[in-house]
Amino acid sequence: MRSSIAARPRPSKLPEPQPEGARAPAVFCRGVVKRFYRYEHRTTSLREVFIRTVRGRPLHVRHAQFALGPLDLRVEPGEAVALIGRNGSGKSTVLRLMAGIYQPSEGLIETRGRVSAVIELGAGFSPELTGAENLALYGAIMGLTPHQVADRYDDIVAFADIGAFINEPVKYYSSGMQARLAFSIAVNARPDILLLDEVLAVGDQSFQTRCLERLQTFRADGVTMIVVSHSLAVVQWLCGRTVWLDEGKVRVDGPTDAVLAAYQEAVS
Repeated sequence: MRSSIAARPRPSKLPEPQPEGARAPAVFCRGVVKRFYRYEHRTTSLREVFIRTVRGRPLHVRHAQFALGPLDLRVEPGEAVALIGRNGSGKSTVLRLMAGIYQPSEGLIETRGRVSAVIELGAGFSPELTGAENLALYGAIMGLTPHQVADRYDDIVAFADIGAFINEPVKYYSSGMQARLAFSIAVNARPDILLLDEVLAVGDQSFQTRCLERLQTFRADGVTMIVVSHSLAVVQWLCGRTVWLDEGKVRVDGPTDAVLAAYQEAVS
């Protein structure tokens, strides 16, 4: 399954033709830019619109703030790639763009295969619904059919290890419990591409160990993984390639040991 996310309304350039017999990338980003906007004097009522229109004043003043780009990135099938950098460098924005949560302001993103993302703890969960009900909802968001959700229900619940809370509303869950359930659903969706944002920073040691064991299995099975983590030990253990982002742009992209050494020297 191949999906593309392109900026609108401008048409994006298509990827360059691949040599015959070459493997298509799991994730492909070309010229990706993401802007966020800060508004001043934004109108909030029809009365304000009328007054400003009559007086010839702008309805709002918009200031663009660049969060990312331009970014060119290619991730091959089966690669485990880490994104590192200071807070605000654009790591989580990259994952949200790949997951389709954000649309790029410019450029093109392509993914091939089922994408599972654990980016915001419990994102997509409804606080009033039980864990079991959210499991079905979250699974549907990740592309699972009702039959697939039912078939994997016991495995998901066992991995999450939240006991009887699976039948309680999620609004009573701690952040760690939400992380367990979200991660369990994502990994049991059996993805081709797994996007992880600091999920290993939450939860007890037992949960973190189980997460790492499952990720090791995924790596052995050839699942493509893109991981954001401030834990350089996890990055070094899990990922053969690391991309260092600085102010929304790629500063260094290469073998993990070399990139981590350069990063640690720069921030020390």
